[in-house]
Amino acid sequence: MSQKGLFITFEGSEACGKSTQIKMLAESLRKSGHEPLLLREPGGTVAGEAIRHLLQHAPEGEALTPEAELLLFAASRAQLVREKILPALAAGRIVICDRFLDSTTVYQGVARRIPATDTARINAFAVGECMPDITFLLDLDHETSVARMQSANRKLDRIERESGDFFQAVRNGYLSLANENTDRIVLLAASQPAIEIAATIRKTVQAMGRVKWV
Repeated sequence: MSQKGLFITFEGSEACGKSTQIKMLAESLRKSGHEPLLLREPGGTVAGEAIRHLLQHAPEGEALTPEAELLLFAASRAQLVREKILPALAAGRIVICDRFLDSTTVYQGVARRIPATDTARINAFAVGECMPDITFLLDLDHETSVARMQSANRKLDRIERESGDFFQAVRNGYLSLANENTDRIVLLAASQPAIEIAATIRKTVQAMGRVKWV
């Protein structure tokens, strides 16, 4: 898709450090005079945040079927793309999103065992031609992920409470996606020190030649 701005997404399983890396990249960009638009999925709009609550925390969402879950994620994404992402990119802004369609491909498609063709078709309908320019995938083993979530000492949401088998499927799905999309997805070991990961991310974005840095 032809656009003026730059669309960056971050992916990975639970507690992989996406939020930390998004914050560090945003701070680096601000020091260079940019004001990136930070978004999250599901969410990012009034409607999307209501869907996020249903998917993650509301008791009404506990019995959602995989198909309903997939469609709710897609609905939130469709609104986010048209209400926030496309206008920002058209204005030449840098958009950084915590999760995008790759999450649906692996969480609902692979881990929930929804046929890949169905997941891809719904993803395509939701995003249209709006695809990330680059995606940073933070890969983390399930044992470390669990340890990090436990150390955070907070109540886990509906998806975070899934089984080890579920999250192994998520990880395998992500690794397969990275292998199939080497032109877009940058695979990073989330076990590395955060500052080292951040340096790699910055260098990668710099190498794209579409952002002016101080």
